Amino acid sequence: MIYKMLVLDFINVGNGDAILIRDMIKSPDNDKTRFSMLVDCGHDSLIRDDHPENLDPRSRRIYAGDFLRKNNIKYLDMLIITHFHRDHVGGLGRVLDAVRVGKLMASYLPPPDFPDLDPDGDNHLPRTPRNVLRNMNFFTAALREHPGKIGEFVELTGDARQRFDLTDDLSMDIDFADAVLYQKQKRVFDDAFRGVRDSSVLTRWSRYFNVTSLRQRLYYHGKEIVLGGDLYGTLWDRDTTTPCDILKLPHHGSITSATRKFLEQLQPKTIVVSVAAGRPDERPHPAIVSLLREFTDEIYFTDAVAIPGLTEPVFHESARIEID
Repeated sequence: MIYKMLVLDFINVGNGDAILIRDMIKSPDNDKTRFSMLVDCGHDSLIRDDHPENLDPRSRRIYAGDFLRKNNIKYLDMLIITHFHRDHVGGLGRVLDAVRVGKLMASYLPPPDFPDLDPDGDNHLPRTPRNVLRNMNFFTAALREHPGKIGEFVELTGDARQRFDLTDDLSMDIDFADAVLYQKQKRVFDDAFRGVRDSSVLTRWSRYFNVTSLRQRLYYHGKEIVLGGDLYGTLWDRDTTTPCDILKLPHHGSITSATRKFLEQLQPKTIVVSVAAGRPDERPHPAIVSLLREFTDEIYFTDAVAIPGLTEPVFHESARIEID
């Protein structure tokens, strides 16, 4: 029997997001991938310095690039970087070690012949502006170190929903923040690549990384999947919060990730939370998990999250969902 299937892998990268989406034709003899896309690349480390050093020996965290190798994926039709926080872009280098990419899409692209931002050099900057430069440098360093691995670059800076027809069964909308924010982002990083190191400007911009997240809504055989990036639940526009079947919860289940109104509008049947177990900052927050359970019992966590009375740990390399 031959049939079509959309396979969603919410990869257990520990801290961060990495979501593999494949439109496939399944058969007893051979599986064929018609289209593959990765949304974000995870962190550059499976253990952050503010988390427990020793992972549970049962942990199955995996780098996004290693997950692609393990699943024999050598080519991605599309790669989307939702925003430039380290836990979404830090794993780009490992991804490009593993695959070629047809098209990379992001809300900012560096100027031609961009230099290293040297975030840890002698720039006299305090911690926050250094981190802003460091986040962007993970992106640009990976591009510099992998010439020829990406076929096309597309900068997305719109202020209205944009539609992409990916296959005859799969389409995608991308939703944007205010276009003024992307213009500001461009000025901040273009200045940085020209050598401007304004501590106050970089510090102010650090508050807008999550707000500029690109968000995706996928359509497949009557099902709708919303990938929320890190945009806080209170900031979603009304026209993006129509009901969906699957929701990738924004911002790792933090207290800012969702509101009751946000969930009432989306009415998700399935919710996935990309989060590292053992975070000391209440991600996922117990109050949010409790709120989610008012809407659905079908909640998946990418890592082995344990919250007494709310969730038991599940050890897996990805939270996989298949739609036929």
